[in-house]
Amino acid sequence: MPGNQVDADEALTVADVVALANAAWMGACAVLIWMMVPGAGLLYAGLSRRRHALAMLWASIMAMTVVSLQWFAWGYTLAFSPTTRGRGFLGTMYYAGMDHVLDRTERGSLPKAVDVLFQGMFAMVSAVLMIGGSGGQARLLPMLIFLFWWVTLVYCPVACWTWNADGWLARMGVLDYAGGGPVHITSGHAALVYSMILGSRRGRRAGRPRRYRPHSVTMVVLGTVFLWFGWFGFNGGTTGSPTARAFYVCVSSNLSAACGAIVWLFLDYFRYGKKWTVVGMCSGAIGGLVAITPAAGYVPAWASVVIGASAGFSCNFAVAIKVVLGIDDGLDVYAIHGIGGAIGSAMTGLFACKYVNDAGVPYVQPIKGGWLEHNWMQLGYQVVAILSISAWSSVVTGLLLLLLDRIPYLRLRPAAGEQEEADVHGLNLFDNDADARGRAVEKIGVTSRTTSTPRDQEAAKRRVTPEPDAVVS
Repeated sequence: MPGNQVDADEALTVADVVALANAAWMGACAVLIWMMVPGAGLLYAGLSRRRHALAMLWASIMAMTVVSLQWFAWGYTLAFSPTTRGRGFLGTMYYAGMDHVLDRTERGSLPKAVDVLFQGMFAMVSAVLMIGGSGGQARLLPMLIFLFWWVTLVYCPVACWTWNADGWLARMGVLDYAGGGPVHITSGHAALVYSMILGSRRGRRAGRPRRYRPHSVTMVVLGTVFLWFGWFGFNGGTTGSPTARAFYVCVSSNLSAACGAIVWLFLDYFRYGKKWTVVGMCSGAIGGLVAITPAAGYVPAWASVVIGASAGFSCNFAVAIKVVLGIDDGLDVYAIHGIGGAIGSAMTGLFACKYVNDAGVPYVQPIKGGWLEHNWMQLGYQVVAILSISAWSSVVTGLLLLLLDRIPYLRLRPAAGEQEEADVHGLNLFDNDADARGRAVEKIGVTSRTTSTPRDQEAAKRRVTPEPDAVVS
């Protein structure tokens, strides 16, 4: 009947239905990635000493809020605007303030708002990973301001180079599936510079480097579970659609994590007196996930085994070298993310295969493959990306921190007169109004007392004596 006819222009086509399915897939994966942010906070809080745990949890939630505002204001457009005006370095302000995000797109294409949400989660993860370089030493207000500008000046340019079709690394032919460079190499090198500028923790300045025990292995395991779970959205969602390639990517990611965990576990077993280490297994799993991130959508599943095992060995070795060199990256962000991201990016140049990439057709760009398919130049492109991203992140992070440290009231560490209180009680009591168990605290000079019960007050007095700084393993 004429009254029941639907205008052909308004009828849903097969392409429209597929686009809706893709949008639902990307939205679900974005939620999984969001869970990685508190997961990283739990991991860092567990690895830290108790007196810094609350500060690390605070930092993870702070990263969500700060990056959300930055991404809305200009972060997304700096990374993913339609053009870089031919420079390939940084985007324009086309999408600033979510402008043009709701413009009509071609029928069957992914709504731009979905991409804004999805890519914003990657920026959040990068930010919270980088914060681990503070190791519980940095004041929180300067950290907040630094984080906003770090995402603007480090993450956004590198994301533009790598993932924007007009970016100079993308035009060169660099392959980075889900963030080996923009997420892990940037955060790893920034964390290293952050820790070096802050200096050594209390207990390391006068003696030889020590191996700190995490204050809560339970929090470490819980944080690792959140990260591992979220990584299925991190890597699987980057396909842009629920194709066979997306699930192949999830299988490869899981294999790499498992191999990294096993290799790290056995290395620690023989190094530390034939004892199994839960934290070592968690570190290895994360190292494997980091390394497969740039490669997951390009390499065969068997290559993910090699990549994960290589990451487990290389990241574990980097942790050992860090201790020998006296570098106080207490949460091993550089060893796991900086080194792991570089390993994965380089191995993408070796193992990338066209048939893995083409499993996602028609939602992929064609590639030439890596050494397995006789594209000998690909490894060179990957090395250029590793070196340029490492240099940019290190230099800009260092300059930004040094500049911030010279601004009144924004010094990175507590002032000389406050250092004793910060060292004894940690940032839980120095920069927060509660301890790690959520009890309100009143500061009195360099001592503190809780304001809840006499028993809590007595416990607070006992905490004036510093915790044992380290246990040598």
